[in-house]
Amino acid sequence: MIKSILLPIDGSPYTEAVLEYGDFFAQKFGALLRVLTVIDIRLFDWSVATSADSFVPIMPSAEFQEESQRIQSEKADKVIQKASEILNAKKRTFEIIKVSGIPVDEICQTAKTTDLVVMGIRGEYEKWSGKLLGATTESVTRQISKPMMLVDKEFVPFEQIHCGYDGTAVANHALQMAAFLASSMNLPLKVISVFDSEEEREAVLNEARQYLAPYKIKFDLMPETGDPDEVLVNVQNNAAKPSLMVIGGYGHSRLREAILGSTTVHVMRKAQKPILMVK
Repeated sequence: MIKSILLPIDGSPYTEAVLEYGDFFAQKFGALLRVLTVIDIRLFDWSVATSADSFVPIMPSAEFQEESQRIQSEKADKVIQKASEILNAKKRTFEIIKVSGIPVDEICQTAKTTDLVVMGIRGEYEKWSGKLLGATTESVTRQISKPMMLVDKEFVPFEQIHCGYDGTAVANHALQMAAFLASSMNLPLKVISVFDSEEEREAVLNEARQYLAPYKIKFDLMPETGDPDEVLVNVQNNAAKPSLMVIGGYGHSRLREAILGSTTVHVMRKAQKPILMVK
C-alpha cells in the first residue's frame, strides 16, 4: 500500500526531518523515495507575480531575471546534493526530481504517482509564519488527493497511532490507513470519537470496533465529549509515548469551515507532529 513516498524539500529547517521520516517509512515498507525540489518561478519570473495586467505593472530587466534564476537553481542543486548524501548514507533507494514551477502545483502533480507525501509544516519562510501552517503546505493539504504527513523540525519515531473518527467518509478512510499502519508496523491504535451525545459516540465507536475486529492489532476505543478540535489536540499532545495522529482531511464544506472553522486545520496547526491527513 505504501511503495512510493514523495518528499518535497526546499532547504528549510524542516528538510532533514522530512528525509528522516521518509527513510523511516521506506525502511518499514521497502518504498521508493522521490525527493522533489521546486525552483519557484515566482521569485524570478515577474510576469507570473506582477504581470502587465496588474495595477502597477513592473517588469524587471532580463539581467535581473537571469541572475535570480541562476541563484535559485544553484540553491536547489545544493539542497539536492545534501539530501542525496543523507539518503546514500542510509543506503536508501531514491529518485531526485528538480523542476521549475509553482510549488503547490508541482507537488500536487508529482503526488499523483506516489502513495504518500511527507512535508514540513512550514517552509523556508517559516520565521514569518508564526504558529500557522506554511502557505504552500496548507494549499497542498487542500488540493492533494493522496495521504499527506506533516512533520516538525525534529524526527521522533512514533510508538503508537491515534485516529480521530466521526463516521464521515474521510474519517473512514483515515481509520483504514490507521489500521493498515498499526498492523504493518505492529503498533497499538487508539480511536477517538468526540460527540456530546452518548448514543452517537457509541454508534460511531461500534462501527470502528467492527471494522478493526479482523485486524490482528491491539486497539482501544476512546469516547470523548467536548470540542473535537481541542480533544484531538489534547490527546495527541498529552500522549505518554510519541504518537502519529491520523485524521480525515476537510470532511465538511468550505461554508461550514468559514462559519465554524476546520477541525483538520486546527489539529494540523496545534497538535504535536507527525500528523497524517487522509482524504
